Amino acid sequence: LCVWSPSFYAAERNDERVLFSGCKVGQSLGRTYSMAVNVFHTAVSSDNISRHDMLTWINSTLQLNYTKIEQMSSGAAYCQFMDLLFPGFVPMKRVKFSTRLEHEYLGNFKLLQTAFKKVGVDKPIPLDRLVKGRFQDNFEFVQWFKRFFDANYDGKEYDALAARGGQAGAPAAAAPAARRAAPAARKPAVAAASRPVARAAPAASSSARVVVGVAKSAANTSQMDEIREQLAGLQLTLDSVEKERDFYFAKLRDIEVICQEPDCVDLDVTSRILEILYATEDGFAPPEEDELAQVEVEAEEEQEEY
Repeated sequence: LCVWSPSFYAAERNDERVLFSGCKVGQSLGRTYSMAVNVFHTAVSSDNISRHDMLTWINSTLQLNYTKIEQMSSGAAYCQFMDLLFPGFVPMKRVKFSTRLEHEYLGNFKLLQTAFKKVGVDKPIPLDRLVKGRFQDNFEFVQWFKRFFDANYDGKEYDALAARGGQAGAPAAAAPAARRAAPAARKPAVAAASRPVARAAPAASSSARVVVGVAKSAANTSQMDEIREQLAGLQLTLDSVEKERDFYFAKLRDIEVICQEPDCVDLDVTSRILEILYATEDGFAPPEEDELAQVEVEAEEEQEEY
């Protein structure tokens, strides 16, 4: 259990009013630690920081080399900012900085969500919008995060590169090898075709076809590799969703068992809880008993893993 001492205050900064709420001291099992100062609301202001200045702040603080705001969609930078503000609340070894896979973006944001919960940050993270990499969604969130950072940063020094184990500061650029091969291959064909020697044209034409065929084959291989990566990512996402489903099903089952105990069965609130638990919708059919038992077993195993 945590004992919180809530405080509310307002700060005037650059003609804009920012409302904060925070719990500066918490106690858990005899251990004292600092809690986050929440930024609940920020008024829209003409003094909002520009994208260029925002990137400068991100790169200088975390020793990154981001070139656009959309790269924040990986969630890695936010995780490291939280490690700077609240050391030990984000497992930096699990943060992926050089990935281009959406399911790994989601993994980074899951770590960020967990850290938010631990330190008492109330801001919801719009995962589905951020990981798509659209500028507007990411710029709005990073503007909020900048104000959150300013409200919680105590000025301590931080070695960002060492903290992330030397990982690269931005996702590695994809190597378009197949795209470069085709133009390079066409030059000999054009040169050979322009020669006045009658026998040179068929040889050049045949060589061009062979090289173009190789380039197409390389492009197809690259596409297949990308599809395999996407399928692997979807499978990991599916496994994660199934684990969460089984975990929360076990929670609901525990609630149902408590509601059926003799001391609770006659309470008004119990009947209301059971009514919600047993409610169905059109097109929904409760699982058979055998299926239900199997799901319960899987849910118990998943809960033990959690």
